[in-house]
Amino acid sequence: MSMIRTDLALEARDLAGTPPGVESEETVREGWPLTTVRVTSAQGAKAIGKPEGTYHTLDLAALAKREENAFPRAVEALRSILAPLLPSDGAPVLVVGLGNRAITPDAVGPRAADRVLVTRHLVELAPSQFGTFRPVAALAAGVLGSTGMESAELVRAVSDKLALAAVIAIDALAARKVERLCATVQVCDTGISPGSGVGNHRFSLDAESLGVPVLAVGVPTVVDGATLCADLLEEAGSGIDPRTIPGSTLMVTPRDIDQRVEDMAKVIAYGVTLALQSELTLTDLEALLE
Repeated sequence: MSMIRTDLALEARDLAGTPPGVESEETVREGWPLTTVRVTSAQGAKAIGKPEGTYHTLDLAALAKREENAFPRAVEALRSILAPLLPSDGAPVLVVGLGNRAITPDAVGPRAADRVLVTRHLVELAPSQFGTFRPVAALAAGVLGSTGMESAELVRAVSDKLALAAVIAIDALAARKVERLCATVQVCDTGISPGSGVGNHRFSLDAESLGVPVLAVGVPTVVDGATLCADLLEEAGSGIDPRTIPGSTLMVTPRDIDQRVEDMAKVIAYGVTLALQSELTLTDLEALLE
């Protein structure tokens, strides 16, 4: 028996029918639809298969159409979601890009980490010029098969060394709906389990394992083959129970995944950086990074 697979809280909520202990709210942020799902009890967490916490899902579908001002609006919307979740004391934050940069659908984390403005060394070496910046470090943790180390082991070691205030983990996810691939960003305060999107669960990165708050930023880049078949059959009204479809190791991704991942990585990197460095504008950031 195969269960429908999704890492998005709003899709899990839809599948469960908004059970007790799960609240949701629909708003708009910078012109983009925003769905906020709050899991408020153990009963709700069990019903949708997500830890207790808050999950924001930003719909950026129009970004791929290159609509006017779509990029700056997307960056500002993500910044406005992340900024209130970060500690306000200015202590160091580590941005971790999870995933395998050699596999495009899994590369959004490393590519985003590459674009984040890192400042920890500048603050330490030249405080008179950069003392107003929050110290930020970035790490592309790689994958177990190429490093021989769990991502969580690397992040835990760095976290202990740097005395962090928080960790922001960026990773690729799996969605139920094809139209959400590289078109939504999920931000949550519950941490993340690297590899969960493709069913390859590793040790979790969360407040319990690291001792500091962990914010997770995820982009769905794949749909599980069996989940896709189940969804299409359900939409066609076939009458077949989706959960009876045999399991599959097939993962489906858009044909223009290279450009989509690059676009989403840039949006996330810029949104994260502006959330961390409140005194910077997008124009400032483009001058520093481009």
